[in-house]
Amino acid sequence: MSEGARGWSRRELLRRGTLLAGGAVAGAGATEAWRRTQRLPLGGGPASATVGNRNQDVGSGALTAVWSVTTDRQLVALTFDDGPAPQWTPMVLDTLARHQVPATFFLVGANVRKHAGVVRDRLAEHEVGNHSWAHHDLAQRDAAEAYDDLSRSHDAIADVTGKPPRLIRPPYGHLGGAVLHAAARLNCRLVLWSLQMVEGQYPNDPVGHARRIARDVRPGTILLGHDVGRRSRLVALNGLPDMISGLRDRGYTFVTVSTLLRAGVSPASTG
Repeated sequence: MSEGARGWSRRELLRRGTLLAGGAVAGAGATEAWRRTQRLPLGGGPASATVGNRNQDVGSGALTAVWSVTTDRQLVALTFDDGPAPQWTPMVLDTLARHQVPATFFLVGANVRKHAGVVRDRLAEHEVGNHSWAHHDLAQRDAAEAYDDLSRSHDAIADVTGKPPRLIRPPYGHLGGAVLHAAARLNCRLVLWSLQMVEGQYPNDPVGHARRIARDVRPGTILLGHDVGRRSRLVALNGLPDMISGLRDRGYTFVTVSTLLRAGVSPASTG
């Protein structure tokens, strides 16, 4: 017992003990209230990759997230996010067709419904992936909300393109537990990227941008571009022919993401 405590009367000790106990109860109540408002994993919030104690309904229960692929072959997967839209998607498709380059398009479901004619009958040589219904941050949604969003987009993409997507790329690359759970329910692979277009560093210099990207690609790279968005992104799209030529001069072959995945084993994955 401390020197101060030795001088306390029995009544004082009991009073202080009661106050401490009351404080602990109040603290526990505040903690529980905070837990409820924060929707922590035990409550099935965005961070949780499980849904309570019910059957998880996730098929085999196996899932990986892929950034790139380990391969000794000079393969690169070119991907485009956020479309389709009349803005630039036709331009990208025309360029890819002219250079006979396959790509993977991560489509936004609402855009697919709105601009079906942009991609209808134009994706035979390409692959489609699911990029959510309306490009909201799914890492802020719970498992049910994330699943509803991605399944709605899945159906729209399958209806319009005739190709049910087997890949999911969450908006902004935000990968919460709820997204993992939803992807498993849809039996889809999660695909991110290992190299991204850097349009802002090369304003009005599509050739310079193309050279930069061609230089930075490595075997197994998954390359991120956009066929919708700010006008500054046109730097990358206008430079696509030079980027394609530059990579082919280095011995690279363009493949879809799924073809790339079959060519090697992901070095950076979660399962």
